[in-house]
Amino acid sequence: MPVTAIALALSAAVAHAAWNIIAHNVSRAGAPFLWWGALASTVVWIGVVPFTGGLGTDDVAGFALGVAVSAVLHVLYMSVLQRGYQSGNLSTVYATARGSGPFLSVIVAVLLLGERPSALALAGVGLVIVGVVAVGFVDRGSAAGGRRLDPALLFGLLTGVMIATYTIWDAHAVREWSLSPVAFMVGTTLAQLPFYSFAVRGRWRAVGELGRRQWRRILAFGILSPLSYILVLQAITIAPVALIAPLREVSVVLVSLFGAILLRESRPAWRIAASIIVVAGVVLIAL
Repeated sequence: MPVTAIALALSAAVAHAAWNIIAHNVSRAGAPFLWWGALASTVVWIGVVPFTGGLGTDDVAGFALGVAVSAVLHVLYMSVLQRGYQSGNLSTVYATARGSGPFLSVIVAVLLLGERPSALALAGVGLVIVGVVAVGFVDRGSAAGGRRLDPALLFGLLTGVMIATYTIWDAHAVREWSLSPVAFMVGTTLAQLPFYSFAVRGRWRAVGELGRRQWRRILAFGILSPLSYILVLQAITIAPVALIAPLREVSVVLVSLFGAILLRESRPAWRIAASIIVVAGVVLIAL
């Protein structure tokens, strides 16, 4: 696997971890935060588009189709994720989603995109997924409450399906129509605004208040969240989705280590052990 692709994917993980650490409290505001996030992402990055190849293609119809479908998929992903957080244990939803998403992406990439990672790389993918899931389940409580099926597992799996779906679609769109990752990301965030505007209808006062109180964190999100996915989109233009999708989940480990070392969260040994598993997986992918 090209070193450049690995560097892009790991840089994306760092950017993703950074915005989660900076904005983790305000992100719980739900739709108002998502509205501000989409607006900030669009405003911050739209000025970069002319300096990064414009649309990257003369096929405006292809660009529009790619952006429209991606926007719908990302909105559905956020909707399912938020519903999951309302229905079950947060860490269970997160672990299931971040583990199953890359796993499903690998399967679809092999079956539909014709990618053929080596056995060693697939072993590395497996280690990364195991490590990510282990990190997510560190704080898992008895959320099922005696029920046969914890709804958090169901919504976590549905979220994973959405992660795999938008990952594969975005990879297909960027490759098929030779789209610029920056323009594609800006178009997607802009197209999400009408959906979130509908979601916050009647709550504009709360939206305005959130913006006034948390503008610094919203700005950090607007810079770092798109940057993390732009780097991923760039990486999948030069390396298989089956390898890039798991690598981006290293962000989960980085956030967990931040919690263990600086916030003194529970079971640091477990978190560090899971991180070592992920690092081993990254090494195998890189070979």
